Amino acid sequence: MAFVVGLTGGIGSGKTTVGRIFSALGVPVYNSDLRARELTNSHPLIVAGYSALFGQGVYVEGSLDRARVAQLVFADKDLLKQAEAVVHPVVRDDFTQWLKQWSVPYVVKESALLFENGAAREMDAVLTVTAPEAIRIARVMQREGCEEAAVRQRMAHQWPEADKVAQSTYVVVADEQKLVIPQILKIHQTLSSLRFDK
Repeated sequence: MAFVVGLTGGIGSGKTTVGRIFSALGVPVYNSDLRARELTNSHPLIVAGYSALFGQGVYVEGSLDRARVAQLVFADKDLLKQAEAVVHPVVRDDFTQWLKQWSVPYVVKESALLFENGAAREMDAVLTVTAPEAIRIARVMQREGCEEAAVRQRMAHQWPEADKVAQSTYVVVADEQKLVIPQILKIHQTLSSLRFDK
């Protein structure tokens, strides 16, 4: 089985852009957050779990009312934990199935909450994308058209970047000063040349 590199970073860090660059290099990338969104609408265990947690009306014409769920969970840490407990096991199983199809030196598992949900412990290596807080907040406000307070509220649910960096194998700095692609190419070269007996 392929070597698994967990790719993470706080909101607005540039993690998704880094994931796209790995994809462009031909590396299989599993986007946990995107896959979780798809599974949340379709997987019977999640649909049943969310309906029990948030009420039957949380699905409108087969799609999850994400705005309503976000409003509820970001104001209630216990509810957020319960929602994650419904989704994470399903996504973990989905990733295990996805991983079986690849015969490559390494794959990337992209996840915003890699450390927070304990998945970092299951990775062979972890890459954290980092950027100064002010840049991250500005990026998210511009991308989502939201207020600074809303971004900070979401940041409060994520580990501090310094803690992630301290526990990472690789770090990519996306501060709009340092070029990102050369940093990724160097990591890609290292990972592509490794031979693993797993």
